[in-house]
Formats: sequence, C-alpha cells, structure tokens
Amino acid sequence: MFDFASQVDDLVSNSRVPDASRSGKLVRVVGLTLEAKGIMAPLGAHCQVENVDYDTFVDAEVVGFHDDVLYLMPFTDPGGLGPGARVWVRSNHSKAGLGDNLLGRVIDGVGEPLDGKGPVEYSDYLSLEGLPINPMERGSIDTILDTGIKAINSCLTLGRGQRLGLVAGSGVGKSVLLGMLTRNTLADVVVIGLIGERGREVQEFIQHTLGAEGLAKSVVVAAPANISPVLRLKATFLTHLIAEYFRDQGKNVLMLCDSLTRVAHAQREIGLAIGEPPTAKGYPPSVFAMLPKLIERAGVGRHGYGSITAVYTVLAEGDDRSDPVVDIARASLDGQVMLSRELADAAHYPAIDLAGSISRVMASLVSPEQLHSANRFRRLWTLYQQNQDLIQVGAYEPGTNPDLDEAIKIRAGMEALLQQLSNESVALSDSQIFLNQLTGAQIQ
Repeated sequence: MFDFASQVDDLVSNSRVPDASRSGKLVRVVGLTLEAKGIMAPLGAHCQVENVDYDTFVDAEVVGFHDDVLYLMPFTDPGGLGPGARVWVRSNHSKAGLGDNLLGRVIDGVGEPLDGKGPVEYSDYLSLEGLPINPMERGSIDTILDTGIKAINSCLTLGRGQRLGLVAGSGVGKSVLLGMLTRNTLADVVVIGLIGERGREVQEFIQHTLGAEGLAKSVVVAAPANISPVLRLKATFLTHLIAEYFRDQGKNVLMLCDSLTRVAHAQREIGLAIGEPPTAKGYPPSVFAMLPKLIERAGVGRHGYGSITAVYTVLAEGDDRSDPVVDIARASLDGQVMLSRELADAAHYPAIDLAGSISRVMASLVSPEQLHSANRFRRLWTLYQQNQDLIQVGAYEPGTNPDLDEAIKIRAGMEALLQQLSNESVALSDSQIFLNQLTGAQIQ
C-alpha cells in the first residue's frame, strides 16, 4: 500500500516556512500582470499585494521573473492597486488541503467552499504539483470499465485507469455525454473539474446531472470563465491532486475535466502576459509542455493499487480536428471519442463518430472474437456513412459490394446500438450481446 500520509509529512517537514517580514513594492501593472521589486520569491509562490485605497489585499502568484523583477498574476481583479504598494510573500509553495471531508463538497481553485456548507476541515496538505509515479511502478490497465453507454461499451471498450478525450466542436453534446458517464460509470469516488466553462453550468451540473446521491461520493472543483487564469489553472491542478489523494487510498476514481481546452487557454493567457512567444494559434510553448504532464498524473496507481480513470473534454474550435490542443490531446491520451456535428444535426445522440474514435487499450481487454465483432461493426457503419448519398438517391446497385449490402440490411440495428437516451443506462454485457446479434454471422 502506498503511504500517502508519510509522503505528505516529509514534504511539510522539509518545506521552508516563509518569512512574513520580507516585502517589496509594486512598480508596474500591465493588463493582469503585476511587476514587483525588492522581494525574492520562487515560481509558484503565493504573494499578497496591499490595496492602498481600501486597506485590503489582493492575492497573486509568481509566474515569472526578469533580473530583480517578479511577475505576478492576481487571483482577482487588480483594481485599486497603486504604485509603490507593498508586496509580501505568503508562502513559497502552492499547497492544497486534502481529506475525506471533501466528499460531497463544491470548492474553488484554492479549496474554499462554494456550496455554503461552511469551511472544509482538511487532514493533509500537499503541493499542487502532486507526487510523480515511476512509470515502471504503474499497474496495467486490465479491468473493463462499464460506462453504461452502448456505443462505448461495445465498440470503444474502456479500461479502469484509462485517459479518454471527448473531442467535438461547440454545441454537439460533450457536456451531455459527460453527464451520462458521470451517472453510469461505476467508481468509488468521482472528482469533477469544471474549468473555464459557463458559470450557470456549475449549478445545473450539480443539481441535474449529479443529484444528491451522486454528489455524496463526489468532489466538485469549479473555476468558471470569468475568474483569473491563475485560479483556473489552480483548479485544474487541485482536481488532479484530489483524484490522486483518493487513488492512493486504493480507491477507483473517475475524474472528469471540462474542459482541457479552457485549461490551455488559461496557460496561454499567462504565457503571453509574461512575454512568451506565440506559436500555433497563439499558444506559447508552455501550453504544449503542461498538457502531457497534466494528463500523465492520471492512470493506474503504484502496482495496480487504486486508479484514476480520466475523461477530458476537448473543444475542437470551428470543428477543426487539427487544432493544436486536439492534436496534443490525441497524442497524450489513451483514446478519444469524436463527436460529429452532422450526426448531432440529424438528432443522433450521442453523436459519436466511430470513424475518428478509438480506445487504445480495447484490444487487451476484450476477447479476440469480441474485438473482431466490434471491428466488423465499425467497418459496416463507416461504409454505410461513406455511401449514404448514393444509397439515398438510388444510385447504388445492390450486389455491387457485399459488405455495403450487409450494412444497408442492418442499418436500423446499427443506429439503435449507437443511439441512447441521456437518462438510459445499458450494461456492458447487454451492449456486447446486442453487438454480436448484429454481426453474429461474421464471428462463428
């Protein structure tokens, strides 16, 4: 068993207690970037800047430096700050409180409650960067995860500890599919990070998607689009840290992050503000360094002890599947579910496009016969989609292509397998039986 508490104690005992007497002064404000002199602090340090008008403080984090100038990014609007305002170092490390009392709570990016249920009592504290796992000590993905969604269970079978991306443009059904995974997937703990999305969706997700029963075993970290990019990143790191905490207790955790693209946007805002050069679509290099590192925090724990099954939504801006964030997500994740606007426009939900979707661990989870059946189904479905226009105008002559003839014959069954109501759950065994009934003649 991985001793999480001892690792925390070692980190806390070896950390340096910040000296509250150290202070500097604010010399420049450009946009959301604060520049301070006369103070030394490492990257990631938590600082406070005095608001000279109201005798209050603005929290900020060190995001860069140049010679003797520190670059700070405030957690809130910097209105009211003036030249020469004093800057103090509050902590040299970004730490977060952890504990079983987080279950059933809704918190922000720094662990403060948003649900009006009073403060959260924490039992452990750890750096937001978490504790890395030696890749040779990671357990393997060897257990099928029942998602309750027919199309995924049958054709894109997932494993416990897998990292999956839900990739689509706006308004195609990512959030609805995410809600279905939340309700139907079996897990000991659910950790949900609502990062950079619309504020109204937070309450809707908790009340309508989770419900009281779902919230009891969940932790929700909310950082909507109208808050500082620093807090959005902190909320993302905190989401992963909480998932790691419960995983290292031996629990099977389902972690949902909506969305990975908004996380990239937050890092882009910070990177550009401190002078990083823009590259593809304006993203600075730090974005492409951060995302794989973040994704690698999920997965199976040491020697198979506990797991984090991670589902990230990825926004393909303008339905561009070659978007830089989509590309880096595809390269880093263990599979992706692509959603099609054409299917969504035809009221085909969930609008899963099998042509671009894949589960990279499916071959090691299911039997060769089941894999053959799934591949046969994918071929027939894709073949029908490619020739749909010819079929509808009567230009296809039956008998020309035996596979296409078969696809036309079972088209209604294929659509029935791929479509599902948002409040419906179908077990893994039932999904596979349905699939085999459609393709049974090919898997004797």
